[in-house]
Amino acid sequence: MKIGFLTNRLILSLCMVCILLQSGCAFKDIDKRLFVTAIGIDPSENLEDGFKITLKVALPFGAIKESTEPEYAYLSKEGESIGEAIRMLETHVDKVLEFGQMKTIVIHEKLLTNHMQSFMDYFFRRGDIPLIAFIAGAKPSAETILKVEPSTEAPASVALFNTFGETANESPYIVTGYLFKLRRDVLTEGINPVLPLVEASEERDQLIVNNAIVVDKKKEAYELTSTETKYFNTLSDGARGFTYHIKNGEHRFLLNISQHNVTYQFVPDEKLLTPRKIIMHMKIKGIIGESQNSLSLSKLDEYNQLASEEVEKKVLHFLTTMQEENLDPLGFGLHYRATQLHDPDVLATWKRAYPDIEFSVTVDVILQGTGSIE
Repeated sequence: MKIGFLTNRLILSLCMVCILLQSGCAFKDIDKRLFVTAIGIDPSENLEDGFKITLKVALPFGAIKESTEPEYAYLSKEGESIGEAIRMLETHVDKVLEFGQMKTIVIHEKLLTNHMQSFMDYFFRRGDIPLIAFIAGAKPSAETILKVEPSTEAPASVALFNTFGETANESPYIVTGYLFKLRRDVLTEGINPVLPLVEASEERDQLIVNNAIVVDKKKEAYELTSTETKYFNTLSDGARGFTYHIKNGEHRFLLNISQHNVTYQFVPDEKLLTPRKIIMHMKIKGIIGESQNSLSLSKLDEYNQLASEEVEKKVLHFLTTMQEENLDPLGFGLHYRATQLHDPDVLATWKRAYPDIEFSVTVDVILQGTGSIE
């Protein structure tokens, strides 16, 4: 018993000595920190293959009610790498740059190609940058986009957070891109990453997000039109609030979608053992939100047929356009690879088959009404 007691006292004494020898913690008070809310990445204007980094830093104020408009500082620096430029920016301020609250990364559209791997590596090696940060392309430049402060932007808020956060804006034209998903898609064969494209208005007082960019590692990014962006959102089943303008003969009406479901399957070529066809089926429910002609509830079946035919044409056009550009934003190739694990050359098989694959699209539109009036 005595030996055990002495042993415990010895261990306790050693622990106390170790605690006394520990250095002070690295915690810094909040007034010694500057919180970076967004990062912009542009090509360098003076360095070959360099970058220009812009940081949007939130400035502290006493209370939200005391501030009549958002208050930010903007720090810019060029460097041969992102890490080098940010290290130099740390010497431009008297506080620690804190990246733990950084939620948006904006990248010049020209960098969304062979430079992807270099700056993606930096963000993933930093443990203090959230992997759920939003990521977007920028036009005309990332610096311009970060410096736009819309009049609708509230104090202590960043407009891009609401745009991509899916808790405020629910536009079908807006694609939400995450840092972790971009990294995953860049490294994965069989899918092309898709990012939103943020543009500034001519007066530099509004942010416009109604297009998207399909990224390809071997060539310049392909810019989707607003209509193509909407159909990508429809087929990827990741957005809400869809509307479709139906034009068929004398009928002109706007279809408001409340529910939609998309499924597809591969049809193999039995002789060549390759996929020869993709059969896609869409089921859409909604109401007619606007019409240039009088409508009748008794003719809903006719309207369903008209809407189905129009949506089929537009979806098929989107799919064939992506095929002609040799792009696969919906990840058909990734899905096919996952179903052919027994084939060691499945990726090569898919790359040979995709340019000639046939698409068959069937759409079932179920209108639940003609709006508040008949």
